[in-house]
Amino acid sequence: MDEIIKAISGDGFVLISAISSKELTERAGNIHNCTPVVTAALGRILAAASIIGSALKKTGATLTVRINGGGPVGSIIVVSDDEGNVRGYVQNPSATAPRLVEGKLNVGGVVGNKGMLSIIKDFGEGEPYRGASELVSGEIAEDFAAFFAASDQVPTVCAFGVLVGTDGSVLAAGGYIAELLPGAPEGVIDALEKNVAVTGPVTNVLAKKDTEELLQSVMSGFFPKILERRRVEYKCSCSRERVLSAVLSLDKNEIEDMRAKGEPIETTCQFCDAVYMFNCNELL
Repeated sequence: MDEIIKAISGDGFVLISAISSKELTERAGNIHNCTPVVTAALGRILAAASIIGSALKKTGATLTVRINGGGPVGSIIVVSDDEGNVRGYVQNPSATAPRLVEGKLNVGGVVGNKGMLSIIKDFGEGEPYRGASELVSGEIAEDFAAFFAASDQVPTVCAFGVLVGTDGSVLAAGGYIAELLPGAPEGVIDALEKNVAVTGPVTNVLAKKDTEELLQSVMSGFFPKILERRRVEYKCSCSRERVLSAVLSLDKNEIEDMRAKGEPIETTCQFCDAVYMFNCNELL
């Protein structure tokens, strides 16, 4: 079961959200027919977007994350709703990169590090919030930490991981974001970073333990109080009505062209690969 657990330290200075996202990551990889390394890259971004999206605090709000580091995968776009449910798109799901020396999937190599991480928060009214920062490594967690430091100016510790088996299945996926709240004394971030080092890679924990055990490990000595648990999933918001509306918003000449041909129009959702067919009479 994919879930997010949110907690606050006993002293009220650290807020953490941890996620296990194995099922939604595997579904995303299967939908887009991703190579293992692209599944790992997409899965890390899905986990981050789900946590950030779940904190939007307004029904109907959405979060969009876009990363393009100039690597062979091209652009990766992930959208989260206010519940933390996510969907994603990969420009080149067949991309590959040489494995690292220790045999790990080379996420940074497939994503690249010559580009930007951008985030848009749309609350359904007024101008959406837009923030961006340069990629640090393309390994995703470091890039989000840099974003928080540059755009939000919030000291943050985060980690994300995806473990892919030899058969391409996802064995574990998830991560966490821990942020310091106003008034946190010096030394708190150092203590967190020590816990992170002891905890080790996210997937090593989630392959054997659950989300709460990951959270408790990162927050060891901070006496965390659980605030919330919520289930999350890979969830696309497309529908026949929405897709038809998008088609009808095209240039009038394009629509007339489609109608003149008299052939059914086939449209595929880029997030879930659902196929929608429309006859020419529906384009009136």
